[in-house]
Amino acid sequence: MEPVSLRIALRVWVVLVLLALFTPIVLIVVYAFGPSVVQTWPLRGFTWHWFDVAWHDPAVRQSFLLSVKVGVLAAAIALVLGSAVSYALHNFRFFGTEGISLLLVLPIALPGVITGVALNNFFGFTNIQLGVLTIVIGHATFCIVIVYNNLIARLRRTPRTLGEASMDLGARGWQTQLYVMFPQIAAALVAGALLAFALSFDEVIVTVFTAGANFTLPLWIFGQLRLGQQLPEVNAVVTIVIVLTIIPVLLAARIASAGAVARTARAAQVEGTAHR
Repeated sequence: MEPVSLRIALRVWVVLVLLALFTPIVLIVVYAFGPSVVQTWPLRGFTWHWFDVAWHDPAVRQSFLLSVKVGVLAAAIALVLGSAVSYALHNFRFFGTEGISLLLVLPIALPGVITGVALNNFFGFTNIQLGVLTIVIGHATFCIVIVYNNLIARLRRTPRTLGEASMDLGARGWQTQLYVMFPQIAAALVAGALLAFALSFDEVIVTVFTAGANFTLPLWIFGQLRLGQQLPEVNAVVTIVIVLTIIPVLLAARIASAGAVARTARAAQVEGTAHR
């Protein structure tokens, strides 16, 4: 058993790490409600003014809608391609399976600068004009990894006996996939799509190299911070982005936990029916 001093030291260390991580985020949210243009402490009052300014700023609206559009498209592409490759690598064994798995993880493992420069050079070589399409392609490269990791982990935890039991009971292949396997992986698919959208929504580095003249919301924030202008409005927008990013993450976690319970119950029901 660990000594008391070690447990206390670990708890103190955890608290310090959490403070280092979340104190800047809390300060941004607090300053978003400050009435002053200059960030001073303590605050001299409380106001929703900067949120109203951000709401009526056409540049913020356009960049926000573009971020939502790119996030939805990138998540949809990642959902299709990520689920397809997950099924292929899980159900079939062929030469190069491990290598393909490694290549799939590389876009999110490599620094974003490398991915961004590589995509920028590719689009320039193929004469593809930078725009919404290139942003979506750039985001989809790492969003696929999120869906793939979620789904392949779920498939590996799903007993193969479920499919065998379904076939023993007379189900066709497509019926087994639709009525037996799909309910087992539905939560993983939804969670992967939500996480992919959240990752795409606040992506900066890859977007810098693929956006061209377009501005997503993170790029607008980055530009305003670099120029040092409208910092209170930036704080308000960042607060909104934090909320919008946390929501899909929480939903993904909730869906994944709820899906685990439902999946266990369905597995027990199918296997019990097969043994009758």
